[in-house]
Amino acid sequence: MDEQEFRRKADEAMNGLYRALNDAADDYGFEVDNQAGAISIEFEEPKGRFVISPNAPVRQIWVSAHSKSYKLDWDSVENTFVYGSERQPLKGLVAAAISKQIGEEVDL
Repeated sequence: MDEQEFRRKADEAMNGLYRALNDAADDYGFEVDNQAGAISIEFEEPKGRFVISPNAPVRQIWVSAHSKSYKLDWDSVENTFVYGSERQPLKGLVAAAISKQIGEEVDL
């Protein structure tokens, strides 16, 4: 995948994730912000911050959550960015991280 195609796919994935997070923010008590193509999620209680951003040079979306870095690759079969050998999709990974943070099941 060339850089232009990556940017298009990453923009679509990030915009969809941002909309889902924005819809869920009030229900689950976190704040979401989208600046310069990076999404940040802020939690008051327990205190925490997650950052999700595209990384064009390596054609990945990176998620920083719970002091860990998750690097998601494009999966052309699933038509989404996925993490690891279990092929967890971006929204699922972020929902699981939020669930762990707030101690409540979150569905995006």
